[in-house]
Amino acid sequence: MWKPYIEKYEKELLESVIPFWENHCVDKEFGGYFTSLDRDGSVYDTTKYMWMQWRIVYMFAEIYLAGYKKDEYIAIAEKGFDFLYKHGRDKNGMYYFALNREGVPAMAPYSLFSDCFAAMGAAKLYKITGKELYADAAREAMNNYITRAKSGNSALQWNKSLAGKTPYLSLGHYMMMANLGLIMNDCLGSNEFASAMDTAVDMVLNKFYSPDFGLVFENMPVNGDKPDLDSSIGRQMNPGHVLEAMWFLLSYLENVPGSEDKIDAICKIISNTLEFGWDKEFGGIFYFMDALGKPHLELQHDMKLWWVHNEAILACLYAYDISRKDEYLQWFKKLDQWSWERYPDPEFGEWFAYLNRRGECTHTLKGGKWKTFFHVPRCLLFATERMKKIARG
Repeated sequence: MWKPYIEKYEKELLESVIPFWENHCVDKEFGGYFTSLDRDGSVYDTTKYMWMQWRIVYMFAEIYLAGYKKDEYIAIAEKGFDFLYKHGRDKNGMYYFALNREGVPAMAPYSLFSDCFAAMGAAKLYKITGKELYADAAREAMNNYITRAKSGNSALQWNKSLAGKTPYLSLGHYMMMANLGLIMNDCLGSNEFASAMDTAVDMVLNKFYSPDFGLVFENMPVNGDKPDLDSSIGRQMNPGHVLEAMWFLLSYLENVPGSEDKIDAICKIISNTLEFGWDKEFGGIFYFMDALGKPHLELQHDMKLWWVHNEAILACLYAYDISRKDEYLQWFKKLDQWSWERYPDPEFGEWFAYLNRRGECTHTLKGGKWKTFFHVPRCLLFATERMKKIARG
């Protein structure tokens, strides 16, 4: 049954998504990339957001490593690195949130995810080229990320919160720590970040997971072991983040002996999250939810975003591959059908990003401050690889 799915995902990656970005994202005059691309690939804003920039470096390198070895992919990634490494770091080696087109810092390095994606991109380039500069850049960014994630104040001096605000730990910080550790150890050929991965697994399963709800919360009080149910931020659920975190953990633990109980727990969380997050009326997975069903502060909470469905598809494939339970196969088919009927753009290529609750497109952009060459191609690439593995038995 897998052949039609494999062909569909691989064709979309190679003939639609990669060409869209290869043809439109490279800034040939100043370096770096355009990420604010309209439906047809035209540029509507030249600001260079660091998350989006480094994700392009990472993704072109990842695709090359997967066996689609075009020299153009490496050239795009290396030229992007040169621009970002030269212009993107402050005096402490932390990456700004944004640069202007020429590379002048435009927004302070308040977000540790700029360091996160810099580490990912540089590490992948090192694995391809063996250039020590890339390894050094990856380690520097990774160490900055770990330090900031554990601090409880990852925004540092740019944090706008005051004493009256409850301090929270963020699921996203530990979710990415697991993924980053795996990438770093693989690309650098060492085991120096194994403890970071183990910390991430422990935090996600023992800090952010609530046995009372059977779900993983987005924010947990720094000094508590129970969700903060008296605030909207404490009750916030982000099904897409949880599903992304779960396949990250599975990709790590499937190669760690003695992890059967943890893998079973993760698969159960995937099941619970899909049931909780699925819109029973219109289909698709909600963006944000409230654990108690109370009003949500985020006005876009009931929208259906591209990346949420990308990550859900991968979570189902990983869970099915490891457990061979039919429920994950059925969820994959359901998500595949719902997503492919709505997100791909047959006219200009790539995928739309934002749908309303009914599944109708609200924005025609293909890239912007939060969308770039990342979730869609990663989903298509990793889903293709995982389906080929399943098909081989």
